[in-house]
Amino acid sequence: MRAALVVAAVGAALVPTPAPAVERFYSTGAYPAFQSLLTSAANLVPFALLDVLICGTLLLLAIKTVRNVHAGWVRSFLHLLQRTAVWGSALYLVFLLAWGLNYRRVPLADKLRFEPSAVTSDRARDFAHLAASELQKLHEPAHRSGWPASGALEPSLAGAFATTLDQIGVPRRVTLGRAKRTALDWFFRRGGVDGMIDPFFLETLVATGLLPFERPFVSAHEWSHLAGFADEGEANFVGWLTCLHGSPSDQYSGWLFLYGEVVSGLRPRDRTEVLARLTPGPREDLRAMADRVRRQVDPRLASAGWRVYDSYLKANRIEAGAASYAQVVRLALGVRFADGWLPQVR
Repeated sequence: MRAALVVAAVGAALVPTPAPAVERFYSTGAYPAFQSLLTSAANLVPFALLDVLICGTLLLLAIKTVRNVHAGWVRSFLHLLQRTAVWGSALYLVFLLAWGLNYRRVPLADKLRFEPSAVTSDRARDFAHLAASELQKLHEPAHRSGWPASGALEPSLAGAFATTLDQIGVPRRVTLGRAKRTALDWFFRRGGVDGMIDPFFLETLVATGLLPFERPFVSAHEWSHLAGFADEGEANFVGWLTCLHGSPSDQYSGWLFLYGEVVSGLRPRDRTEVLARLTPGPREDLRAMADRVRRQVDPRLASAGWRVYDSYLKANRIEAGAASYAQVVRLALGVRFADGWLPQVR
């Protein structure tokens, strides 16, 4: 039984799975049903269930290891390796069934009218100017309206998320997760992680210390993961679109995120030109975001964490690895939009 479990996990990791089949039978078939069930259950408790799973697993593993010490250190160590392999295989299979198979679904670019030829440096420059213009227009109304307290579920953002899913052809409602703090918060802040979806209980975990105007986009990004968009670039894209269909405060949060992503990839001359035209209000908010990162993030820990995450993504068949975060720019430039930032579906 134990060997069969390990073999099943290895097979699930290596055997090719046709994306259309995953899309039909899992991502738009089985997954929506238990996403609603698991997230609804997780929302009932104020603490992170992932913390309980991690602590419980480590504690149980330690207890069983100590009990085997009487058999000798060598045998005890071999038992530990065997138990870790079996339990790891079981958790991996649960991960795939609960959420992980979404990594293997049909790419979003294949569902929308995406034109690779539109992804050019000139278009990126023009898009950066557009983002700067939107930030300047939205800064005053966004700050006047303000942002909800951390952990609050903003109705305008929730409604915008439902609208965005309809626009990109997701024919269902997603049960939204309330933002929770996790025992991993220290690592989140020091490692430069703004949030994550617990892939076992499908709850939303968000780092403390985020600035108010950062929170709407982070929430929308994590909800996109809940909707089954496992790829980071796709979750960024759906999160950005969600913000654009929300309140002025939500829109401002979305444009702040995308402005940073686009400008960072510009040619030095173009970047200087865009930055020179940015007005003091948005410039101060971007500086505050950069200051937060400098205060909180440990560069060495963040670098190590991103290397691990890069390996994790590649193991789940995301070829770009951690670089997939930046794929949002490619989608934003290449997807065809109708008026009102309505993405055109194939």
